[in-house]
Amino acid sequence: MRSDNQSQRRRRARTRRRKRPLLFAHCLYEEHHLLGPCRRFSAIIYRLAIMSSRTFFVGGNWKMNGDKKSLGDLITTLNTASLHDETEVVCGAPTVYLDFARSNLDARIGVAAQNCYKVAKGAFTGEISPAMIKDCGVEWVILGHSERRHVFGESDELIGQKVAHALESDLGVIACIGEKLEEREAGTTEEVVYAQTQAIADNVKDWSKVVLAYEPVWAIGTGKTASPEQAQEVHEKLREWIRANVSEAVADSVRIIYGGSVTGANCKELGSQNDVDGFLVGGASLKPEFVDIINARA
Repeated sequence: MRSDNQSQRRRRARTRRRKRPLLFAHCLYEEHHLLGPCRRFSAIIYRLAIMSSRTFFVGGNWKMNGDKKSLGDLITTLNTASLHDETEVVCGAPTVYLDFARSNLDARIGVAAQNCYKVAKGAFTGEISPAMIKDCGVEWVILGHSERRHVFGESDELIGQKVAHALESDLGVIACIGEKLEEREAGTTEEVVYAQTQAIADNVKDWSKVVLAYEPVWAIGTGKTASPEQAQEVHEKLREWIRANVSEAVADSVRIIYGGSVTGANCKELGSQNDVDGFLVGGASLKPEFVDIINARA
């Protein structure tokens, strides 16, 4: 189990890596506005520099799967694999295996809980608090996943409250948003994901501890995947929404990752998109191909 000091040093190191290219990017942005003949070229370089400033993030959501034997085998695979050192990796373990995962996974791989409640303790049978998660040495939590929204009926309001309490408790949050198939077919994708993002944004003070995961519900576990162009389109619009409704600095720095039937076969093309900063992976995160997904940007 890592100490709090080790966790803090690791987080500070990641922040420093992100800030250096981001500062360079903002210098290019100023040049873009000053040098008329070079504007188009500067804009391209600026976008590439901003993209490179965001550390690629790959999360594995194990959901309600595995036992100590199968998860132990997976952990051994991950611990012994050659993983791209510029990619941040976090595995979302079932609650009963959080301590097992954190105790056995290599320190370079983070661990996330798959849910938490909005208060620290109390008479809430079956729930888990951020304080309990941290007591297992775990640094992250996944909130707002479509299965929590649509199977367990969690509202935007409740998810926002959970986000607020998790961040106040110093957990990193992987906050999920995404539209259902009927919403995409009705042309309301933007309306849906903007409303979900607003409920999250209203409860965030420090965006450096938030990763936004766009997961179209129709692509989760179905074998259907948003095309790279579809993923990029929504990610780009989300980033522009954040620019207009939060701040330009947050829009440039926040990582927006994609989830929905990501595999070793499609990860490189998806990961090459300017506004796709990584993945939240379901079924494939339980297989050896998860290593290939982690190394999509290698």
